[in-house]
Amino acid sequence: MSAGHHGHDHGHDHGPAAGCGHDHGSGQGHSHGHGHDHGHDHGHDHGDQGAGRLKLALAITATIMLVEAVGGWWTNSLALIADAGHMLADAGSLLLAVLALAQAAKPADARHSYGRGRFPVLAAFSNGLLLLGVSAWISIEAVQRLLTPEPVEGLALAGVALIGLIANLAAFLLLHGGHEHDLNRRGAVAHVLSDLLGSVAALIAGLIIWQTGWLRADPLLSVLAALLILRTGIRVTRESAHVLLEGAPPGLNLPGVVSELPRAVAGIQSVHHVHAWSITPGENLMTLHAVLAPAADADQTLSRIRNWLRDTHRIGHVTVQVERQDCEVSADCGADERQ
Repeated sequence: MSAGHHGHDHGHDHGPAAGCGHDHGSGQGHSHGHGHDHGHDHGHDHGDQGAGRLKLALAITATIMLVEAVGGWWTNSLALIADAGHMLADAGSLLLAVLALAQAAKPADARHSYGRGRFPVLAAFSNGLLLLGVSAWISIEAVQRLLTPEPVEGLALAGVALIGLIANLAAFLLLHGGHEHDLNRRGAVAHVLSDLLGSVAALIAGLIIWQTGWLRADPLLSVLAALLILRTGIRVTRESAHVLLEGAPPGLNLPGVVSELPRAVAGIQSVHHVHAWSITPGENLMTLHAVLAPAADADQTLSRIRNWLRDTHRIGHVTVQVERQDCEVSADCGADERQ
């Protein structure tokens, strides 16, 4: 499936008579039909704009990472050093997101028949794992600082953190919005948001230490930021893993499709072996077996199935095996078929 936007629908009916379908040794013939609708539009202009925003956010993140690393060394602040280390991971994740977008833009070929649309999902999964690792590292360092507090230059810490906060806010606003169905950008936004939270924690810690001299404010606020990063990392990792493991699209009730489709589309007696998954969030696919009524026209019924699934469940690519008798009854489904 190419990354462009195109649509086509084709169906095949090899007839209800025995011998006209595929013979698996049971003597029962059946027909196969395929309905495909690629109405989704990937929008090259939006993709180019998204890549440009990611590159700019990468430049901002890398610059502030260097500023906070130097500032953390100068002020002896764990909050700043942790945030700089976190931003190093984030810079790598943003670079990964940019490279993933470049791969996803390539058209389908013989080796990648669905294109490379899952590269951004894979990048999101990697970014989620990085977030989990960063959260663990900050927590370990914070525990050590809680047990053995070290002197911190509070006012200098607050000043450097304020610079980082402004820059991270700019990067967040640059990437935020229009990414609900783009796990790659959501992963990138999650990293920038965690940077923003880290800067807020460092700023508050610096102000507290400057005003009160309470050194444990630095590691305590670092732990709070780590917990927020952990929550985001778990969510991004879980959602991207669901796509990579070909889980059903969120909100799609497969048993409901089995019961609703025969009532909604004329000419269908029953459906079974229904499987659905996503190439990327929002780009959903389905395969199913449909048992047709004796007088039903296969091509018209295929078209109705395709249209109903597209309009009701946003399924853009459908492959239908048309049967005149339930293959489960005729033992003609194949040994490797799964419910």
